[in-house]
Amino acid sequence: MHHIVSRDESLYAIAWRYELDFQRLAAINGLQPPYSLHTGQKLSLDMSGAPARPNGYSTVRAQPVPPSRAEPVATRAAPVQPRGADRATAQSQTAPPPAVAVTEPPMPAAGWSWQWPARGRVSREYDAGKALKGISIYTDSGAAVAAAAPGVVVYAGEGLRGYGRLIIVKHSDQYLSAYAHNNRILVEENQSVQQGQQIAEVGLDHGNQYRLYFEIRENGKPVDPLNRLPK
Repeated sequence: MHHIVSRDESLYAIAWRYELDFQRLAAINGLQPPYSLHTGQKLSLDMSGAPARPNGYSTVRAQPVPPSRAEPVATRAAPVQPRGADRATAQSQTAPPPAVAVTEPPMPAAGWSWQWPARGRVSREYDAGKALKGISIYTDSGAAVAAAAPGVVVYAGEGLRGYGRLIIVKHSDQYLSAYAHNNRILVEENQSVQQGQQIAEVGLDHGNQYRLYFEIRENGKPVDPLNRLPK
């Protein structure tokens, strides 16, 4: 099975679409950080020959705070950081198109813990049998969406079907999180974000309800956010 890279697609977005570990996807295709791709590139999705992930990952624990599962509360959002011109420019237009080289900021130090990304109540819980395996937080139009942990924005756009305006944040080589159906995105790809920093505003989901859809991936696979977030 293969995937043909379309314009502006990133390795992280492709790995997310197929529920694959981005590091193993990169390894099987001979890619090295910052995982530059070009339009029309053919990527193998066959993980049978990909190296296993290294052992020794530490478990990220949720930070105990007062809110209950029914009424999650995000930490106070920090000011949005100034947008930077992080994406490098392709050098020429010859075929095949050259890859866009991006230097990703360093990952945050270990020791962080998950926090709720928005104020509201959980209106949809995790279900491994559904196509989208996360939770929905029912809240107000324009409510702040905060980064659930420190990290780097590796995707910000509308290219993944079913997610609307989507942000994906990389917190470590093990963990990624997603924030979907936003009304307005306030960060850019390759931007470092702090835990609790506002990254978007809540918008409408497919049911025309003001809900933030939130997902956590561990080694490429969706996990129940309610088992990671504070009780």
